[in-house]
Amino acid sequence: MRRAAMEMTGAGVSPGAGCGPAYLVGVAVPEPPLGSRHDGDGDAEIARAEASVERVAADLEVRGEAAGGDAQDVLLAQAMIARDPVLAADVAELIRLGTTAERAVYEAFMKYHDLLAEVGGYLGERVADIDDIRDRVIADLSGVPIHGLPGEAEKPYVLVARDLAPADTATLSKEVVAAFVTEQGGPTSHTAILARSMGVPAVVACANATSIMDGTLLLVDGTTGRIVLEPSEDEIHAIVRAATVRGTVLASATGPGATLDGHRVSLLANIGGPQDLPSAIHHGAEGVGLYRTEFLFLDREEAPSEEEQEAAYRQVLDAFPGGPVVVRVLDAGGDKPLGFLPPIEDEPNPALGERGIRILRIFPEVMEGQLRALARASKSSSARLHVMAPMVATAEEARWFTEAVHAAGLSSAGIMIEIPAAALRAADLAAAVGFFSVGTNDLAQYLFAADREVGTLRDLQDPWQPVLLDLVALAASAGVPCGVCGEAASDPALACVLVGLGVTSLSMGAPALPWVRATLARHTLDQCRAAAVAARSAPTAEAAKAAARVHLPGLVDLAV
Repeated sequence: MRRAAMEMTGAGVSPGAGCGPAYLVGVAVPEPPLGSRHDGDGDAEIARAEASVERVAADLEVRGEAAGGDAQDVLLAQAMIARDPVLAADVAELIRLGTTAERAVYEAFMKYHDLLAEVGGYLGERVADIDDIRDRVIADLSGVPIHGLPGEAEKPYVLVARDLAPADTATLSKEVVAAFVTEQGGPTSHTAILARSMGVPAVVACANATSIMDGTLLLVDGTTGRIVLEPSEDEIHAIVRAATVRGTVLASATGPGATLDGHRVSLLANIGGPQDLPSAIHHGAEGVGLYRTEFLFLDREEAPSEEEQEAAYRQVLDAFPGGPVVVRVLDAGGDKPLGFLPPIEDEPNPALGERGIRILRIFPEVMEGQLRALARASKSSSARLHVMAPMVATAEEARWFTEAVHAAGLSSAGIMIEIPAAALRAADLAAAVGFFSVGTNDLAQYLFAADREVGTLRDLQDPWQPVLLDLVALAASAGVPCGVCGEAASDPALACVLVGLGVTSLSMGAPALPWVRATLARHTLDQCRAAAVAARSAPTAEAAKAAARVHLPGLVDLAV
C-alpha cells in the first residue's frame, strides 16, 4: 500500500497547479561583521559604496528591460529604491563614522527593513525588495557571487525559497518554472505579482518550506495554497483537473458583483496608493473601498505637501470614473508613528492610546490639509469620493469629523467601525455620518483583547467568530450603507455571510475579487441570509464556518 503523501499549506496567490522537482534557493551573502572599520579614507569608501549601488541599480534596469511588463515595473521600482538619496545619505554618514562600506550598507538598509516590517501590510511586503538590494550591493562590494537559479533543466522545477528576488525570477517562464513556493510574502508581494504576470502557480507564507529536500517532487495548487510532497499520479491529475475547472469558473465571473438573484453588492479593492491600481483594475474592482493614505506619510520628516497628496488622490479617482472611491484619512499612532509629529509621551500600550481620529483631533491641521487636497482632486473627477475616519468610538467624534469634511466642501463622510463601542451603538453613530466601513481585523483585536500581531492568538482573530459577526450585524442594520474592508471580505464563503448580514459592499486585496464575485454569483440572497443565521448561531468559529457552508452549495464548484 502506498504511503499517504505529506502536505503543506500556505497562501495561494497565483492560480493554477504546477508539478515538478523542488529546487531550493538559498541566500549566500553573509552579514558583514559588526564593528568593521575602514582604513580611514572615508571619501574613497563612500565613492566605492556609491559606485556599487549604481552598478546594482543599472543591472536591475537591464533585467527589467529584458523582462518587460509587470516585471519591468517591479525592477525599475527596485532600482529607484537602490538610488534613494536618503539611503545614500545614511550609508555615507555611517562611513564617515568609520564603518566599512559593506557594513554601512547593511545597517542603513536594515533600518528601513525594520521600519517596513513593523508597519506591515503592503509596505511590510516590500521588506524582501529592500533585503535583495542590500544583498546585491554587499555582494558587489565583497566580490562574492549572489545566489542564482539553475540553468537548463530537464523539466520545469518548483522554486522554493524563504523569499524570491524579482531580479532573479523576472526573466523566467512557465517553460522553466512549474510553480513558486516561499516561506514569506503575501498577496501583494512581488513574488505574487510576478507569478500572476507569468501565469505561474504560486504559494507564499508556507511555514518551513525551506525544509523541503532538493529534488522532492512537489504538486503546488496556487489557488488553495495546498502543496503535496511526492504526490501519486492520481493526485496530480485530480488537482490539475480541479485547478483547470476553477480557472474556467473564475474567468467567466465578470461584471459588477451580485448574487444569483440579482442583489447588487459592490466589490471594491483595498489599496495603499496609485501603485496598487493596475492589480485592482486587472481583477475587476468596481472602485476602491479602502485607500490607506498613511502610506503617503510614513517614513518622512515632513508631511507631504497638499500638491503631492492631490496628485496621488487624483490618480486613484481618475482610475474609477463614476465608481466609488473611499479614502481613509490618516490613520497614525500605535504601530504607525509619524516622524513629523511630536511623539505621544507615556503610552505604555499605544494600541489603546492616541491613534486614529484621536491623533487627528490633536493635530487637526494634518487632516484639514488632506481634506483640502481631496476636495481639489475630486473637482475634475467623476468618481464618487467618500471620506472616512479611523478608530471612531463615539457619536461626538463622528459628528466632529463630519463637520470637518463638510467644511472642506466634501459631501460624503463616514467612519470605520473598528471599536466594539462603535458597533454596539451603531444606530447613534449612523445619525452623524453617511456610511460605515467595518474593519474586521482591528474590531476582532479589540473585541477579544487579542493583539493581531501575535500568532498564538490567531484563533481569536478568526473573522468567523460568531460574536464578531454579531457586531457586524449591528453595524449593517443601523440604517446607513455598510461595507466591510477587513480581511473577512476576501473569504468567499464569509463574503456570502456578510451579504446575508446586510453588508452592502465588500473591499479586499485585489486578487480575491474574482473568487468573491464567482461565489456570490452562485448563491441567492436568501441562501446568504440563511448562511448568516447559521453562522451566528454556532458556538465557535470552526462550527460557524461549517454551518454556513451547508447553505452555500456553490462552494463545491470553486473548491473554497
